[in-house]
Amino acid sequence: MSIAYYITHPQVQIDATIPVPDWGLSDIGRAKAHVMLDQPWIASIARVVSSGERKAVETAEVLGRHLDLAVQVRERMHENDRSATGFLPPPEFEAVADRFFANPHESIRGWERAIDAQQRIVSEVEAVLDAGGAGDIAFVGHGGVGTLLLVSLSGSRISRDADQPAGGGNYFAYDIGARRLIHGWRPIDR
Repeated sequence: MSIAYYITHPQVQIDATIPVPDWGLSDIGRAKAHVMLDQPWIASIARVVSSGERKAVETAEVLGRHLDLAVQVRERMHENDRSATGFLPPPEFEAVADRFFANPHESIRGWERAIDAQQRIVSEVEAVLDAGGAGDIAFVGHGGVGTLLLVSLSGSRISRDADQPAGGGNYFAYDIGARRLIHGWRPIDR
């Protein structure tokens, strides 16, 4: 059985003057990414595929260097498009994210619709898997689209109930052949 791990980038350096896709990992996020390397499931990874957003690429590069693997970047694995609002203060962001998941067929404040983001992330992951390759694979991305992928795999409706724990730096695993979840979100550093 080959396993796909969907890993979300850990904590980022928030800067309201920089577009969100260009944010990099914070010192805490980098440290957490390095602690991830000590986890037993890491050794089986034979391929690393990342979103093109800086924080995801930085996380994937930590993993790729450790495993001596090149990182394949897939631009369409990006987080749900929130460029219409840009940076939102945390309380406002959480309220809009709640509405995003609760109303998947609507654009909330100009954000990409959840149903469209789900179709995009599923399509990107499937394209990578359909291209073949042996062994386990790590997809490195984001919590929003990761949650949309997870609910698609579990056959559940889009809901924030399945969202990753706060702070990022989590992963879930699934059986590639059966497209069946092995487990839901777990922290990457434990």
